[in-house]
Amino acid sequence: MEVTGMELHRGSCLCGKVHFETRGNLRGVVYCHCSQCRKQTGHYYAATNVQADAIDVFGEEHITWYQASDFASRGFCKNCGSALFWKHKDLDHISVMAGSFDQPSALHGESHIFVADKGDYYEIHDDLPKYAKSGGGVVVAGD
Repeated sequence: MEVTGMELHRGSCLCGKVHFETRGNLRGVVYCHCSQCRKQTGHYYAATNVQADAIDVFGEEHITWYQASDFASRGFCKNCGSALFWKHKDLDHISVMAGSFDQPSALHGESHIFVADKGDYYEIHDDLPKYAKSGGGVVVAGD
């Protein structure tokens, strides 16, 4: 999707009370297998990034921010529970859950992080780079 020469992507939570638009390029999808991501979603995170000033969020009053660590917060819809955002306190971008984007998203997988902490009930069988902790330039809580 393009608007005036710039990529525009839209998405929302399950109930639609929170929706957003991003402008510009999105990072490839990073799959995070850390225990926090697994516990919040029931599996692992699949997220892209956007500059904080390149996302407009509507229905912000329906977002609850959970301070998951000293470094980052996780934003989710307080009505339907959809995990939507991850924000490092010191960075100027926000991670947006890939599954919350409307189709077609044009997103693609980039890497797996925290594979040393992945669940014991699944395997990773793709050819994407895999990092025991963070890697590939992805900054996460605790880095």
